[in-house]
Amino acid sequence: MRRLIRTLAALSVLGIVAGCSSAPDVNEASVAGAASKGEPALAAAPFWVEPDSPAVQQMERWRRQGRAQDADLLQRIAERPAALWPAGEIDPTPLVSAAVAGARRTGQTAVFAAYNIPHRDCGQHSAGGAADAGAYRQWIGRFADAIGDAKALVVLEPDAVAHIIDGCTPPALHAERERLLSEAVQRLKAQPHTKVYLDAGNPDWIREPFKLVEPLRRSGIAQADGFALNVSNFQTNDTTTAYGLRLSRALGGKHFVIDTSRNGNGPLPGVWCNPPGRALGTPPTTDTDQPAVDAYLWIKRPGESDGECQGGPAAGRWWPEYALGLARNAAD
Repeated sequence: MRRLIRTLAALSVLGIVAGCSSAPDVNEASVAGAASKGEPALAAAPFWVEPDSPAVQQMERWRRQGRAQDADLLQRIAERPAALWPAGEIDPTPLVSAAVAGARRTGQTAVFAAYNIPHRDCGQHSAGGAADAGAYRQWIGRFADAIGDAKALVVLEPDAVAHIIDGCTPPALHAERERLLSEAVQRLKAQPHTKVYLDAGNPDWIREPFKLVEPLRRSGIAQADGFALNVSNFQTNDTTTAYGLRLSRALGGKHFVIDTSRNGNGPLPGVWCNPPGRALGTPPTTDTDQPAVDAYLWIKRPGESDGECQGGPAAGRWWPEYALGLARNAAD
């Protein structure tokens, strides 16, 4: 089970979302309210910070309970931008619209993960997705319409391409999936200020990057801004960058982004679901010192469970003690 740890699995108004990722416990009301509150205390240019995230709410709760030191540690999560994962089971318009409205107010970029491909996650922890190709086209169209002319960055369909390669997605579905991904890239890129990065797994999953090349090409990588790596996983920046550069060269120099949300201590061998002792990684930034790496992003929302393992709640549920551990173990 060397897959990305899925980030959005279900519940709250967001519903089930993410494959090797875990769903953010964010809802439309909180994002809409946040949009009206203005900037968070600590600017995180160029990416927008959700002002009323579960981490912010937890900080406030702990301060009322006298846990000021823990609240201060959690600020390392609360004041940094993390991707929003609109639920596939509902219309993404309200959540996306509220987020881009907040980002527009601060002149920043809203970061999203689009995770609703049919037959998502091969029926595993984040099973679900659109009922069929038509439903997916409608959903991604609404997603794009809600972004409008705002500045946005979309990580497209975590795990979708890698599951074609690892055999989890049945061969009969490969052509449709690649066609839908290619169409989704084109639809999102029709928005004037939207960047799209097609997910390409992580170095510990598809270990030979050349295997990704043709599936990514058939899935529209040529029209995308690049690809995303390490979504909801724990591979280090050095390992992921080296892997990404190999894949980039094979794709004619395509750029990429890296999920650094929980890779501060690297992976724990053999444990992909809520591994203990992990740490927050490099805060989101476009200053990567590597021309081919466009940004370090927190695509997985730190503090949200990967699933019912290691004592954690259901996938996508906010888990304050795990969040606290990530923050406590972080370098800064």
